[in-house]
Amino acid sequence: MAGIETVHETVETADGPMVLSIAFPTSAPRGGVVLVQEAFGVNDHIEDVGRRLAGAGYVSVAPHVYHRSGDPVVGYTDYEQILPHIQHLTEGGILDDVDAALARLRRAGIEARSAGIVGFCMGGTISFLTAVRRSLGAAVTFYGGGVGTGRFGLPPLVELAPELKTPWLGLYGDKDQGIPVADVEKLREQAASAKVDTEIVRYADAGHGFHCDVRGDYHEPSATDAWARALQFFDAHLAH
Repeated sequence: MAGIETVHETVETADGPMVLSIAFPTSAPRGGVVLVQEAFGVNDHIEDVGRRLAGAGYVSVAPHVYHRSGDPVVGYTDYEQILPHIQHLTEGGILDDVDAALARLRRAGIEARSAGIVGFCMGGTISFLTAVRRSLGAAVTFYGGGVGTGRFGLPPLVELAPELKTPWLGLYGDKDQGIPVADVEKLREQAASAKVDTEIVRYADAGHGFHCDVRGDYHEPSATDAWARALQFFDAHLAH
């Protein structure tokens, strides 16, 4: 976004220092959003998404969750390089990182009821986990995996869904080879039993990674609609 820059700050966690990529709106913020990376790291694209959030009026804070393994940025086709970094992730460590980002929002005057979280791919799973373990204003998941089979030592998301504490929106592509439509529909069913607002939107022509405009998986109509829905969800649920 024109006029919006990404700044980097380092905070301490139980597992050592972690960088936060932060983008501030140019006027008084309407809230804050924790932005969680894809499996490829906090790359230029994720920082661009942070600036888009700031352009919509939110302070965006992206924790570099790979800080335990050197904070790398991995190329979109270098899949074999991802696993060693994912193996350093645990539920406790993930939540520590998210909590550090939320603490930075609090220092900006943004409390939990005015804070949301959004994540893509691996980050979408983390966003869902946070919505189960923390009470925030809103959470949005873009094609987060682990729906039918758990990741990071977690149970499957379908088992966690009834425990959601934060209003949650899930955005999935029907052509996603790693997240079957049947699993998404089971997740919808289980999430509906939670005590908070939940919603799932499926895109018939989209695959995994459909929101990322620097990948071949990008599907512009689905991405445009999904991003609009994410912002609307934040607007509806975050206390202004």
